[in-house]
Amino acid sequence: MKIICVAGTRPEAIKMAPVILELKKNKSFDVRVLATAQHRQMLDQVFAVFNIVPDIDLDIMQPNQSLPTLTARLLLKLDEVLQLEKPDVVLAQGDTTTVMTVALACFYLRIPFGHIEAGLRTWDMENPFPEEMNRVVAGRLAKWHFAPTESSRGNLLKENVSPEKIWVTGNTVIDALQSVSAVQLPLDLPIDKSKRLILVTAHRRENFGLPYIEICKAVKHIADKNSDVQILYPVHPNPNVKETAYELLDGHPQIILCPPLDYLPFVAAMQRAHIILSDSGGVQEEAPALGKPVLVLRCETERPEAVDAGVVKLVGPNFDAIVKECQLLLDSEEAYSAVARGVSPYGDGKAAERIHKILSEYAAQCA
Repeated sequence: MKIICVAGTRPEAIKMAPVILELKKNKSFDVRVLATAQHRQMLDQVFAVFNIVPDIDLDIMQPNQSLPTLTARLLLKLDEVLQLEKPDVVLAQGDTTTVMTVALACFYLRIPFGHIEAGLRTWDMENPFPEEMNRVVAGRLAKWHFAPTESSRGNLLKENVSPEKIWVTGNTVIDALQSVSAVQLPLDLPIDKSKRLILVTAHRRENFGLPYIEICKAVKHIADKNSDVQILYPVHPNPNVKETAYELLDGHPQIILCPPLDYLPFVAAMQRAHIILSDSGGVQEEAPALGKPVLVLRCETERPEAVDAGVVKLVGPNFDAIVKECQLLLDSEEAYSAVARGVSPYGDGKAAERIHKILSEYAAQCA
């Protein structure tokens, strides 16, 4: 059975890597890796960590390309490749433009498509944008829905997806994290061990403009008011993020601005962090497993499990809320301990094994 595993961005590569490596153990599978390179450099370095070399590379990334242009170019190239490769199964993960176009291309060519990390919803097409639309479309077109949690399964059932098409597997991000975080990883940055480290990631499209300015001002205020704090912010290269970050935060003695970290150094940064401020979806899954409190710089989340467990809190791109909740965690040991509990509602590190088993059973049925 020929299986094509697709990844286009860094988070996809992280979450697809355990699946690719697990499926390659099966000698009856012909596993091919397709990189769309929606994010070129960040995708490549993650694959290098897991010793994965793409068999097919679309090299789709261009500077400042619009969403319609990206979608159109992806769809045309995917159509060409899939017709040539003739896979029996195609797998993709998450909610990027890559995933949505893969699902659509498979639908047009009548190729069975498996959606990894299926069923995440905010029920608001504008937030996150365009990710909510991407995963809804992928969900409508999938044959297999590999849901990370029971909550995600429930979302799919609300959309009238047949229960026979849904499997709760856990999230493959925990598989990847467990494989690399067993040791204390090196972090080659001037981190002051005498200070409490706050790690910041902020890059969501819906936060561009005034919301992002609010985030930066809050970060600066926290640094100004807490001399025992150091802030590490790996800045996304998007000009909407980078220009504002350096304008408002560069030169502050307690703030380190740096380019995006590779996967292993980023895990090291999470390991060392006292608090994490982030609008990333993956961080909401990874940080609780490491026992790190997360303040989410978004008003909504498609990952409510960690919020319900009390290890993640939504603060939005709001100056007052960010400052208030961060200061509480800095000032109150009781408040901090209640959040930093090492609770992971996203799986046990065996999601890839479960996906492998499901596809093996399908292959046996088709034989």
